Amino acid sequence: MAGARLAARPATHAPAHQLPRAAAFAAAGRRGGDSPFFPRARGSVLTVACAIKSNGSNSKVTRVLFCGPYFPASTRYTTEYLQDYPFIEVDEVGLEQVPDVIHNYHICVVKNRRIDSDVIAKATQMKIIMQYGVGLEGVDVNTATEHKIKVARIPGSMTGNAVSCAEMAIYLTLGVLRKQKLMDAAVHQKDLGSPTGETILGKTVLILGFGAIGMEIAKRLKPFGVKILATKRNWSLGSLPCDVDGLVDKKGGPEDMYELAGEADIVITCLLQTNETVGIVDDMFLSAMKKGSCLVNIARGGLLDYKAVFDHLESGHLGGLGIDVAWTEPFDPEDPILKFSNVIITPHVAGVTEYSYRTMAKVVGDVALQLHSGEIFTGIEFVN
Repeated sequence: MAGARLAARPATHAPAHQLPRAAAFAAAGRRGGDSPFFPRARGSVLTVACAIKSNGSNSKVTRVLFCGPYFPASTRYTTEYLQDYPFIEVDEVGLEQVPDVIHNYHICVVKNRRIDSDVIAKATQMKIIMQYGVGLEGVDVNTATEHKIKVARIPGSMTGNAVSCAEMAIYLTLGVLRKQKLMDAAVHQKDLGSPTGETILGKTVLILGFGAIGMEIAKRLKPFGVKILATKRNWSLGSLPCDVDGLVDKKGGPEDMYELAGEADIVITCLLQTNETVGIVDDMFLSAMKKGSCLVNIARGGLLDYKAVFDHLESGHLGGLGIDVAWTEPFDPEDPILKFSNVIITPHVAGVTEYSYRTMAKVVGDVALQLHSGEIFTGIEFVN
């Protein structure tokens, strides 16, 4: 859907590019104000003082490209946030059309589009490639760096994304334990009092990757009366946003994940997908888990080895699977793994809530305004 063009500013207001820069950004800041959907940044994650000359010969307009039709609220909310700024244009184009039009844009929001070296080579006006969230595994960061293009993510701890994902992890955990598919079948069959589910009370939960999402999961799980295990590369106080001693009962590093898996009734994966973590939940890991234990994934589908997961479901060793992300997306609704009665799936919506998406729309909109006027970037984290 190309051409999600922004509405012009009402004639009674001076366009922000005609105001002094401080006044222009004061106006931009008022859009956030006290609104619950456009909050002011608190303790900005990363402030980068780099004046990027934004648009070459087209300096009167800054153009933002959203890749593909999926996660539609991202484009819609960003367009709404920027509707009073006619010098910022927002377009959404089909995934296959991205290489043909990317040369027209200054900011690219990748969503689930792979941005490889061939695509980057065509992005001749591009200044920033960013994700509407955290995951940048589909972006060739090295090539972007060679082309002097910055690559950025929006840290979830600042936007409500981590909280939204944590809630989904608990939703999926409870859905697996209470046998969601069998409950649906019982309703259709006009059955009552079946199936017999399990409580989360008294369970041991392993959180693989204790970052922003993992911490929010632990905060919400603790009142359920569970024991929490967690892995993290670095447990030093400087790497943690708060004291986690009251949240985590047993801490370990990546080297401890097999031992901890053997103690857990539920494993929740919260890792970033990197070359090191692709397929990390493999046959060896699943074999180390207790027989009948459950697996929940709200991070990236590639963390799980498909064949290993399928085989352990088929054998009954894996007691249940709840996933918000899949190996290919959109996932085939006829895939054999979905035939198991103890598997539930949601359509990659863990971070898609009104609060988190409105907040991230503000971040993207502010980045566009900051790029246009050569201001310091806030609310994003550059990875190159």
